[in-house]
Amino acid sequence: MKQQLQIVYVARHGETAWSLTGQHIGLTDLPLTQFGHQTALRLGERLKGMSFAKTFTSPLQRARQTCELTGFGTSAEIDPDLVEWDYGQYEGRRGVDIRAERPDWNLFRDGCPGGETPAEVSARADRVVSRVRTQEADVLLFTSGHFIRVLDSRWLGLEPTANSRYFMLSTASLSALGYENDLSRPVIRFWNDTHHVDTGLG
Repeated sequence: MKQQLQIVYVARHGETAWSLTGQHIGLTDLPLTQFGHQTALRLGERLKGMSFAKTFTSPLQRARQTCELTGFGTSAEIDPDLVEWDYGQYEGRRGVDIRAERPDWNLFRDGCPGGETPAEVSARADRVVSRVRTQEADVLLFTSGHFIRVLDSRWLGLEPTANSRYFMLSTASLSALGYENDLSRPVIRFWNDTHHVDTGLG
């Protein structure tokens, strides 16, 4: 019988006031906006009927609220490694303003002054990858955008410094990581699915 290969579903939290304005929101613990609540509920509809061996969420309230609104709050475990990038001195600043001062700045290569380095975030992502791969069945994660982009690169065995900048994500999106045919071939099964959000807006 062919082995059923694990799928890791990764949900980005719903909208916050800072994600709406384009400000870097790392460890600042902002709640969801009203629209963020609505899209998290739509994400719950997208996940309805699915089952997971484990559900993990970032301890930050935007991820926890998204997890709860989708209906997985009671079964979720808090994983501190799922927090967003610590942006240090760039916390609350917009990328366009940072690049006005540092035109060549690349978060995934340069990190942030007073915050986490790319290597430190990659190490957290590697711990998450190792943890979820101990599960034989599907897993669901709730976390934040830049961390997901690093996690995706590490799942594939790629260096985030060269690759994570290319993986854009929307709030309340769903992505899935898995394998092609066997465990030695990790892949992206789908990325940045927002159909549930777009349908709800129609």
